[in-house]
Amino acid sequence: MREEFVDPQYRAEDSIEQADETGLRPKSLDEFVGQRELKEHLGIVLEAARRRGQAADHILLAGPPGLGKTTMASIVASEMNAHIHITSGPALERAGDLAAILTKLEPNDVLFIDEIHRLSRTVEEILYPAMEDFQIDIVVGKGPAASSIRLTLPRFTLIGATTRTGMITGPLRDRFGLVARLDYYDDEELQRIVRRAAGILDVTIDDQGAAEIARRSRGTPRIANRLLRRVRDFAEVRGNGKVDKASAREALSVFGVDDLGLDKVDRAVLGAICNQFNGGPVGLSTLAISVSEQTETIEDVYEPFLIQQGLIARTPRGRVAMPSAWTHLGLLPPAQDPHLFS
Repeated sequence: MREEFVDPQYRAEDSIEQADETGLRPKSLDEFVGQRELKEHLGIVLEAARRRGQAADHILLAGPPGLGKTTMASIVASEMNAHIHITSGPALERAGDLAAILTKLEPNDVLFIDEIHRLSRTVEEILYPAMEDFQIDIVVGKGPAASSIRLTLPRFTLIGATTRTGMITGPLRDRFGLVARLDYYDDEELQRIVRRAAGILDVTIDDQGAAEIARRSRGTPRIANRLLRRVRDFAEVRGNGKVDKASAREALSVFGVDDLGLDKVDRAVLGAICNQFNGGPVGLSTLAISVSEQTETIEDVYEPFLIQQGLIARTPRGRVAMPSAWTHLGLLPPAQDPHLFS
């Protein structure tokens, strides 16, 4: 049996950076910065469950990568004083994989499934009765001798995380008692996150240094923590170990993060649209090939921020560069086609 099915503390990517990130994660709702509406809703749901002495209702967390879905799942388990079992949709290839996890759950445990929209249809159908009735049917044997055994499960809380809400089937989505979306963070919230992480990492940083990192973090705590570690490394190697505005700007420039928070791939996407395709429109697959990335990566990771910043737009004919993209690259924007968005 694979490791992720038997270790409740399993992490898909076991690395030093991942371990650092885990250490930076808040342990309670009070420590969690941002997502005020979600925290209020969760606070009510969890308190009601505690008063009844029951497992919390199933929760679906949606939103772009890096906003805290896994962290929030761990907080739910901590608030409910329960164990958390972590796996992902792609890891559950067969119905037996899911059954192996479900039968090991204890009362009130939390099962967190990341990228739940990537569950196979067979596994998803096994999940339906487990979520509603806390029972699963296991087929024993093959052919004419096969028989079905119904097992009763302890009451548990399923937390699903997805970056693509639209890919989750209606029957699965309707079985979650709370469906919430995590939003991008503003600069003030990110600055508080950077200051908190700096305290944990024992990094000396002033308000202006934290603000500079927060401003270039694309509204994402994961990116803010990653940039903080790189700025810390730069300050230790080429500075006096202290992070201020000047050292943060110099460090981020060395690591290729510009004033808008765009990295090398972001600028490659903008450069391809503006230079190779004269501002567009250009199809997603063509654009992905031109920058040597997968279409899903372009669509899920890079496009949302570029669109949010008004640098590119999706049109019926393809992706186009907005005037601000040309300006950011130091180019003169051409006259825009009046029929481009029709």
